[in-house]
Amino acid sequence: MKAKFLLSGLTAVVLSASLMACGGGDKATGAKASAGINGSGATFPAPVYTKWASDYKGATGVAINYQGTGSSAGIDAIKKKTVDFGATDAPLKGEDLDAAGLVQFPAVIGGVVPVYNIEGVGKLTLDGAVLGDIYLMKIKKWNDPAIAKLNAGVKLPDSEIKVVRRSDGSGTTFMFTEYLAQVNEGWKALGASKEPKWVEGTVGGKGNDGVAASVKQLPGSIGYVEYAYAKKNGMVAASLVNKDGKVVAPTAEAFASAAATADWSKAAGMGISLNNQAGEKTWPITGATFILMPKKTDNAKNTVEVLKFFDWALSKGQAQASALEYIPLPDALVVKIKESWKAITDTSGKPVL
Repeated sequence: MKAKFLLSGLTAVVLSASLMACGGGDKATGAKASAGINGSGATFPAPVYTKWASDYKGATGVAINYQGTGSSAGIDAIKKKTVDFGATDAPLKGEDLDAAGLVQFPAVIGGVVPVYNIEGVGKLTLDGAVLGDIYLMKIKKWNDPAIAKLNAGVKLPDSEIKVVRRSDGSGTTFMFTEYLAQVNEGWKALGASKEPKWVEGTVGGKGNDGVAASVKQLPGSIGYVEYAYAKKNGMVAASLVNKDGKVVAPTAEAFASAAATADWSKAAGMGISLNNQAGEKTWPITGATFILMPKKTDNAKNTVEVLKFFDWALSKGQAQASALEYIPLPDALVVKIKESWKAITDTSGKPVL
């Protein structure tokens, strides 16, 4: 499928949305939410949030402003209550949610892919050990024997690898490094992080779009982005050897395979990892992106409007997600998410829905 994006800049995404679901704010009543519903955070879901908002626009004229600032910035903003909702690809743990007074729920599933820019190389296969060593700068040339072994018959250049990574606090980076920590010995010691201590010599890019732009501009480079950014920019993504030892290309089917047996109840706020799952067709770097909202809100009107938007997105926006190569959430999970919203209250302790 070809992803069609309605906004060219994804770092700052302005969503002019119409909020129809969950009652209140619909055309029948004429009720309107306050102008200026604000959210910020992960760039990973920005393409699908943009599409959802475009399709949703016009029903009530309510504007939701979402800025793709990175997961760390989104978490910080919702904790400081400078936005109505935050977005992160690195889910918060239960103790962190409780300490910050937040609720968390997934919105959509996607995959992180290694994209590269090597003249004359249209097909490339990597595994976790090699990919991790590239990002540790232990493998420095494209014709390194470890890469050549995985790419028999491919003419690899005797040129330096330019390693591109995120310069901001990033949930995409967390997902990427969590995977590397599972499959690469050097990364096991470093662990997963939204802001790892990168090896000197790597090139930083802000947001998924910044990494994509850097890879496109730098011959001989490799980076990691959410798959929709690779599709949008016409970039080539490497295949990966998965947990079952099978070479898989990044596809919606491969992302869905990773989520097929997920147990969403085993972590607070449904914050589970989908990385390195078993399955012959499974893409190994897959995960959900999450929404964060105050558990007790001092602006119930705005909170309700945010929930209306996501109620519509989860109920009626799943086809759009599929068209952009994201994976819709399972129906049973959507029911669980909407049930969790009952825990959100106003300052008097009354549920907002």
